[in-house]
Amino acid sequence: MSYTLRGRFESRLAASVLPFLVALVLSPLVREWWPLELVGCMLIVGLVLDLVVYDRLDYQPGWAALPLGLLELGLTMTLARLLSVGAPPWPALAIFAGSWVVAQLLTHAVLPSRRLTYAEESGELGRGGFALAAVGAAVALGTLGAAWSMQPPTYRLARGVHEGPLELVTAQRLVGDPGAIVKGGIVITGDDVEVRDVTVRGGEHGIEVDGADAVVLDGVKVEGAKLDGINVRRSSVEIRDCEIRSRSGAYIQGIDISFGFDLAPSLVEGCSVTGGLEGIVVHFARVKVRDNRVSRTELRAITMTEMSDGSVEQNDVDDAKGVGIFCGDYSRCVVDENVVSNVSADAGSDDRTRQGVAIQSHFWAKIMLGQNRVHSSPQAVGAALGGTIEGK
Repeated sequence: MSYTLRGRFESRLAASVLPFLVALVLSPLVREWWPLELVGCMLIVGLVLDLVVYDRLDYQPGWAALPLGLLELGLTMTLARLLSVGAPPWPALAIFAGSWVVAQLLTHAVLPSRRLTYAEESGELGRGGFALAAVGAAVALGTLGAAWSMQPPTYRLARGVHEGPLELVTAQRLVGDPGAIVKGGIVITGDDVEVRDVTVRGGEHGIEVDGADAVVLDGVKVEGAKLDGINVRRSSVEIRDCEIRSRSGAYIQGIDISFGFDLAPSLVEGCSVTGGLEGIVVHFARVKVRDNRVSRTELRAITMTEMSDGSVEQNDVDDAKGVGIFCGDYSRCVVDENVVSNVSADAGSDDRTRQGVAIQSHFWAKIMLGQNRVHSSPQAVGAALGGTIEGK
């Protein structure tokens, strides 16, 4: 079937009505605006492709629907990423797939059966098309406008040193200009808070997140905190592309995420963590630790313990004392595609489990072990006190 540009637009807008209505119901249920924003991204990508690409093609066979759908999926997720739409990957994929199926059924079955001249008129819907397209456009603009109007406010932190601790108790976006520094720490207790491109110096904890949901820390740098670079308690967070530099000393850790097992899983991705007793540590929480670089730790580089459940994947661990990657105390850990180098024995300890073990399962913990690379370490893998290691 060959569509006119008007036919493409009318059919596209008609097919968008149901996904927008579903997103309108779903957003309050999940207390997030990403379903509406995602459907809006899908519509924008589709209309642009209709105008720029599809309208230049005289004919599209039915089998082309699948590869073109994959193209739209890739562009939609890219646009969502650029606009910082916080859509979880699998739910976002499910919404896109459902919307794509609805569009295919509408254009290949429902509209041709209800309007016998649909194919002859190249997808144009006649007088009803204006009304249906208008409804689609109105629903799209109305829901996107509502979502936009209720977005948290964005504040910019100017270049220079700002005295802390800075307390964020309500939903907001804090974006630092180049050279923006907070001295004395940031404390986050409000839901739906994002801190981006801010450097924090000093403080008991560089950034503290306490009892908060849907917190995003993106591109933050923490230097010289007395205890933890980033301390997370009873919260759900996404920490991306951070840089943590910790001093030596007891109880000093790079990132600590604890006591949020019953909350949405957290993510630590793309961070560089240097120094401290432990680099990234998880206690009784569900966390994915992925694609980070952790080095020069004095106890363990990456730790999951106290009945945690998560994955340690694609990380680079270097120059750790005692243990590189540790799964302990009834935790369940997937450990895959990591590179662990230069784990040294703890000469000051008589504990045989700290004699340079790259990957260790301890005290009834279970590791699902994938393909990892270990270099220049006395022991590649080890299990102690009931800990187990199984291949994936």
